[in-house]
Formats: sequence, structure tokens, C-alpha cells
Amino acid sequence: MTYWNGHGMNGWGWFAMSLGTVLVWAVLIVAGVLIVRAFGRASGPPAPADDRPAAEQVLAERFARGEIDEDEYRRRAAVLRGDVPHTGGPSP
Repeated sequence: MTYWNGHGMNGWGWFAMSLGTVLVWAVLIVAGVLIVRAFGRASGPPAPADDRPAAEQVLAERFARGEIDEDEYRRRAAVLRGDVPHTGGPSP
């Protein structure tokens, strides 16, 4: 049996109805965002961040420390840049 007081909805009724509407919309929006996030992700593990220095930078650091001489530095830098084809022989 429905209660009806004959005067319409009072202030608390309007407040409850408004709060309920806001909560329903909030739940729908949050559910939509979660569904989009779940299906929008790429499959597989995330790619690791590449924090390694570039090959030419490592080569320059080795040259600066005196580990390799200028000729070897220039030869290896040319190979890295693709100026000289790699012979495939063993490197010292």
C-alpha cells in the first residue's frame, strides 16, 4: 500500500530523490570509466623504461676514460652510424 499525504512530496523527499539521482549517475559514470580502462589496456606486460644510455654516448665515455684510442673510437662510431659496413670479424 502506498502512502500519499495529498500534498505532494515534502523537502526531504526532494532531497532524497535528488541525492539518489546523483548517486545513480555517479555509479554509471564510474562503471563506464572502469570498463573503458579495462578494455583499453594493451595486452601483455608493460614495456620497461629504457634508462640505458645510447651506444654512442657509452663509446664517447669509454674514449674519455682512455679505455679506447682515437682510431678505435672513430671506427666504432662509424659502424654505429652506419657509415661503414660491419665486417663480421671478432672485435677486441
